[in-house]
Amino acid sequence: METPCSASHKLLQMGTKIVAVGRNYAAHAKEMGTAVPTEPVLFLKPTSSYLENGGTIEVPHSLESLHPEVELAVVIGRKARDVPEAAAMDYVGGYAVALDMTAREIQASAKAAGLPWTLSKGQDTFTPISSVLPTSMVPDPDNLELWLKVDGETRQKGSTKDTIFKIPFLISHISSMMTLLEGDVILTGTPPGVGPVKVGQKITAGITGLLDVHFNVEKRRKPESC
Repeated sequence: METPCSASHKLLQMGTKIVAVGRNYAAHAKEMGTAVPTEPVLFLKPTSSYLENGGTIEVPHSLESLHPEVELAVVIGRKARDVPEAAAMDYVGGYAVALDMTAREIQASAKAAGLPWTLSKGQDTFTPISSVLPTSMVPDPDNLELWLKVDGETRQKGSTKDTIFKIPFLISHISSMMTLLEGDVILTGTPPGVGPVKVGQKITAGITGLLDVHFNVEKRRKPESC
């Protein structure tokens, strides 16, 4: 018999993409020195960047730190194309807490050159994620407290009520441009307080009253030469 845990794991394994929403909290846009968007800022992350709870986040060889960004992840429950906003919540299969790990130096260089952010956001282990909570456990996704700590020190604490673009609008907007498939994930943005984590530090994060996750941060091992 399939357990809720195995069912949620299977749902993530079925997904084809991660659609991330940038600057969806005005306070985060302000701390990054960027304008508050008038429409969603979207970018894609590969599902190969997932890291299960308790895993080790790998800092690339050339870097000394990464920036974790705690986010509410919306997991799509069935195929969604051109979904009306009024019906959008019917396509949600569950929720998770995720970290959008960011190589800020790579991102800054890419932005300055007018290039995509893929290398700064999409590397292996750059999307640590929890198990999936069923929708029945999250009656009000627009009023959840997200938090993140590094070595026990609070770095981020914010509420999903402060998002600029709400979940129904995001599902409708994204599905008008690309089909969302079962298991796809939308990362809905991060509250303010982002900053670097270094090798040897420990990250804990969660949704208050629902779940928490923990990850170590280590240097990626260089592949052995033949």
